[in-house]
Amino acid sequence: MVRRAGRGWHGRVLAAAVGVTAVAAATSVWTAQAGPVEERPARADASAHSSAPNARPQPRGGSPVSADIAHASDRGTRGVNITIDDGPDPVWTPQVLRVLRENGVKATFCMVGTQARSHPDLVKAVVAAGHRLCDHTVSHDTTMATKSQTYQSQQILDAERMITEASGGVRPLYYRAPGGAFTPYSRRLAASRGMRPLGWNVDSKDFERPGTAAVIATVKKEISNGPTVLFHDAGGDRSQSVAALREVLPWLKQQGYSFGFPVR
Repeated sequence: MVRRAGRGWHGRVLAAAVGVTAVAAATSVWTAQAGPVEERPARADASAHSSAPNARPQPRGGSPVSADIAHASDRGTRGVNITIDDGPDPVWTPQVLRVLRENGVKATFCMVGTQARSHPDLVKAVVAAGHRLCDHTVSHDTTMATKSQTYQSQQILDAERMITEASGGVRPLYYRAPGGAFTPYSRRLAASRGMRPLGWNVDSKDFERPGTAAVIATVKKEISNGPTVLFHDAGGDRSQSVAALREVLPWLKQQGYSFGFPVR
């Protein structure tokens, strides 16, 4: 896992999360990770498990889904799932939405809770355009797999509430752990809320800003790894992400792919 320190935007997200969850002031760094993610167990914490808020919640708005990490597309073997992480962002999310609309593509937006709370108009715009929502935790703490179950619950459930409120009542259908930091507990908790744990097959590496051509080349090279492709619409300058999507989406269509959503 590549660790990145000194992300000013992420520091502001953590600071904003202090008032939402008692332990969200813990520092963390962004990560991007290609390929399968190795699951790491959470630290044993029997007392936290017994006292965790909604540790055994009843699902709302539907039956529990599988706790297995989803990668497949509901469009079958030639389907592609475009997933957009870390927003919404007032500069980049509208541009991403525009490119998706121009290409007739629906995507899954994995939103950070504090970002959703700060930009409810954008959350509503994502929903109105027919895209799906995904819980990406309150503060994008990539170390949360090492934290107590109480902490994991707060990060997941508070973000679920913030995203749902910002959307006007539309709930996230998926849960993506920051940096792939899933645990058995976090997967079961998300699934019990009707949110399917969501992985990825292709990391476009757009977060690293290697250049638009490099992002496009990565997607073209790795799309054979599987259907779920990771892009970003926040966390810094995402102009390369927008430009890459503008070229990648028509290319995928030319290759005979269709666009869908991750399986539920």
